Order: sequence, then C-alpha cells, then structure tokens
Amino acid sequence: MEVYSAKFVISNSDVKKCPEPDRHEYAFIGRSNVGKSSLINMLTNHGKLAKTSGTPGKTQLINHFLINDEWYLVDLPGYGYARSSKSQRVQFSAIIRNYILKRENMVCLFVLIDSRHAPLKIDLEFMEWLGENGVPFVMVFTKADKLTTPERMNCIAKYQEGMKETWETMPMAFMTSAETKMGRVELLSYIEELNKLEID
Repeated sequence: MEVYSAKFVISNSDVKKCPEPDRHEYAFIGRSNVGKSSLINMLTNHGKLAKTSGTPGKTQLINHFLINDEWYLVDLPGYGYARSSKSQRVQFSAIIRNYILKRENMVCLFVLIDSRHAPLKIDLEFMEWLGENGVPFVMVFTKADKLTTPERMNCIAKYQEGMKETWETMPMAFMTSAETKMGRVELLSYIEELNKLEID
C-alpha cells in the first residue's frame, strides 16, 4: 500500500467526540520520546503531519488523521511522562484507557518501544494490561537504525524473555526507523491486510 493522502481530522480528549466509527482505525502509542511522531510522519510520507517536539509528552490529545480517504490513523498521548504533573498523568491515562477500551472500530494498537533500551517495566505492564483486556496490539520497535542486526535480534529476545511468564504466544513485532524508513513497507502491508477485515 502507498499513502497518497493524509489529512488531519480532529483532536480531542473524549472518545465520544471522535469521528463516527465507520472506518478501520489504527492507533499509535508509546512512552514519551519514543519517536512516535517521527514514525507517523515517515509512514505517511508527510514531514509535519504529527508534531515532533524535543519536549517529551507533547501529544496530549487523541489526534485523528484520515489516510487515503479510507482509514484513520490515531496519534495517542504517551504514557509515563518525565515532566508532567501527577494530575496530568492521571488525566492522560484516563484518556488512553477510555479510548482503548471504548473505541469499537480500533482494529489494532501499535505499541512503540525504543529499541535502544532494555525492557522497561512500564512497557511490559502496559502490554500486560492490553492482554488482560483483550486489546489487539503489535509491538513496534523504533530507532532500529541505531542498532546492528545482532543487537536488534537481542532486543526482541530480551522482550520475549521478559514476557514469557505472562504470554503464551508473543505479540507480532516490527523493527522500524524513521530515519531510514526501515519497516515502513511491512507496517503498511500489515495495515492493508487488516483493512480487508470487516469492522464489527
């Protein structure tokens, strides 16, 4: 699949105000500074679709984009902010939780993980919560251009090791780089396959 159009639709903090749930929808989430905006811009071939910032935790709303006039890409607030107040963190988690559990046309959640770091408790706990709630998701490792091929394999192996106690089968994983466009074809092909499914 190629992306020929990407349009901003709406930003809000309430899942009830999201667009009509009549199209396939794919949401992207990750810890602050994981490279989410850069990855979204790389996927859509649009340099400034999602706002990139040097300040972690800049995305504070549910941001909907319409891709190819066919499906929605959603940029969600990050979790685990370095510089947000506690009250803000609670509010963010409520926005995230309500969207993930109540958005009926969300086909898959893409959980972004910085490939340069060892498995973090917050990522493992978040994915465990998704599993407990039956939320379909895949892991997307970012910034993979910073690693050698053996380091990439080791990164996935470490996550498999950290998750094997709670997971019977590992979620699907993609290696990506916004810099080199690694993983772009694979991710878009995966979305293209999911677009063939009926929305409940």
